[in-house]
Amino acid sequence: MIVDTLANRDIYKAINPRIARALEHLATTDFSQLETGKYELEGKDLFVIVNDYQTQPKEQQPFEVHQQYIDVQYVVSGEEEFGYLPLVNQTPSKAYFAEHDYANYDYESNKDDAAFIPLKAGMFALFFPDDIHMPGTGDNASQVRKVVIKVKV
Repeated sequence: MIVDTLANRDIYKAINPRIARALEHLATTDFSQLETGKYELEGKDLFVIVNDYQTQPKEQQPFEVHQQYIDVQYVVSGEEEFGYLPLVNQTPSKAYFAEHDYANYDYESNKDDAAFIPLKAGMFALFFPDDIHMPGTGDNASQVRKVVIKVKV
């Protein structure tokens, strides 16, 4: 997992060319003007999802993990927290569903081992296949516009 701002995006270009393209796209696109929805950059290898939502209490959200994609999650406006757990020695509460590329992990079973980190407007988080994460949480309901770019592993 990586958390940073787009001002430092050049640091991460060497990780993967698609991650470099995703971060550059985030830095050069005015997402406040786009409708919510899905936008392809490189077909199923690199695509963008624009979401508007209110944060939810952590107790109401599952943790998730992906095997086929790296998540690049960028907060355009608002603020949320995300939960983080390393994948090692974790047991899913909902088995991996390949068609939608996710497995879920129960909050209650993992709350003592989880870290919750603020993600403010202008910040991004990179979640790799070994990073269990819980996006979209907050103690107080907050309106968020977030862009998630899915990067094929």
